[in-house]
Amino acid sequence: MFDAASLALFITATLALLLAPGPAVLYIVARSLEQGRMAGLVSTLGVGFGSLVHVIFAALGLSALLTQSVIAFSVVKYLGAAYLIYMGLRTLTHKAKASTVQPLKTLSYSDIFTQGIIVNILNPKTALFFLAFLPQFVNPAKGSVILQIVILGMIFVLMAIMSDSMYALIAGTARQLLSGNILVARIQKYLAGTIYIALGITTAFSGGHRSK
Repeated sequence: MFDAASLALFITATLALLLAPGPAVLYIVARSLEQGRMAGLVSTLGVGFGSLVHVIFAALGLSALLTQSVIAFSVVKYLGAAYLIYMGLRTLTHKAKASTVQPLKTLSYSDIFTQGIIVNILNPKTALFFLAFLPQFVNPAKGSVILQIVILGMIFVLMAIMSDSMYALIAGTARQLLSGNILVARIQKYLAGTIYIALGITTAFSGGHRSK
């Protein structure tokens, strides 16, 4: 279903994106600092489950689009690549500010899991990201679009859970790195912006995953 080159590019791109922690990581770190490592790990699972919901929605929507027009699906892929480049440029031009980890109210593990799901599901940027990112590695000629997107999405989510879990386990260190350090904020800004732009350009002009 996936050729080795496309899958390798997807995994590499995912690893690169996970190098630049976002708001979800700050939430996980804050939860871990407030209630311990287990709370951080539970919140990680909640955030990951919320991401899976976005993946399913993206798979259903993009599959329905493909049944209407292969051209329309290709247009969405290129718009997605353009959106990734836009995200990169916006990140690079945004004034870096030192991040702060906000204290959170103590909750039960079940409430923490639910809150993690809600935090991610209600984030429209997450939905836009998956709609822009996943189609770049889908080839309708290789089989079911839904299945391809779900598999890629699950790989992304599993990698994100592993990455986020590390932040939960070393929350004290993560707080020192992410909170109140303007230099780290600037490095994160340039790293994330460059990754988004490179990803958008690479996927837009890579021929290995285009429709035939």
